[in-house]
Amino acid sequence: MAPVIEIEDLVKDYRLGEVPVHVLKGISFDIEGGDFVAIMGPSGSGKSTLMNILGCLDKPTSGVYRLDGVSVAHLSRDQLAEIRNRKVGFVFQQFNLLARTSAAENVELPLLYTDIPAHERHERARKALLAVGLGGWEDHQPSQLSGGQQQRVAIARSLVNSPRIILADEPTGALDSRTSLEIMAIFQRLNREEGITMIVVTHDPDIASYSNRNIHFKDGRLKRDVRLAQPRDAHRDLADLPADRQEEESPA
Repeated sequence: MAPVIEIEDLVKDYRLGEVPVHVLKGISFDIEGGDFVAIMGPSGSGKSTLMNILGCLDKPTSGVYRLDGVSVAHLSRDQLAEIRNRKVGFVFQQFNLLARTSAAENVELPLLYTDIPAHERHERARKALLAVGLGGWEDHQPSQLSGGQQQRVAIARSLVNSPRIILADEPTGALDSRTSLEIMAIFQRLNREEGITMIVVTHDPDIASYSNRNIHFKDGRLKRDVRLAQPRDAHRDLADLPADRQEEESPA
């Protein structure tokens, strides 16, 4: 399958006053469409900076980043925003939901920047929530949802524009072990059944073991790129856990 992401000799520098900070130091790799990649490394390794560049939230200092064959370096802010809205879905550790807004309205947010009519926005949000196991929870606000349910809303929001890629930055960092498995099971299903390219930034080797490929960074350089012969199956691991009360029994 052709690469959906191509990175060639990518460099990212910042300045702290007069002091240059070299965050990414000439990294190169491709990601094929439909792959599931975990980007790993300690704090300060450059993985979150890379994620911002992959999501067109930032630009490299030098080097090439091609998304679907298009170099993004010279695109305008409006063009970058259009790419983010059409091709990339984002999931973050802290969910980033609007507090006094229903689950469905949170999911609809990316659609507000399009000319999609209201009835279609509502239907897309409903289907996205159904896809993450939250059918019937459309009217609940974040304060009425558990952490795992809030992250599912965030995943539904990332899906609502039918993106080719989902970028997830420490998506299980605020969740317990069982809920983390539930989130990874959703990611695996979206990757395997919908063909969505999944890129997960994580410091947790257990989470990375559910991906197909682990890319390790250290001090701004790519240190190791390993394809897993047999990724763990999150659905199977969930089934092996001791019985526990299911948080999604029914909406109140």
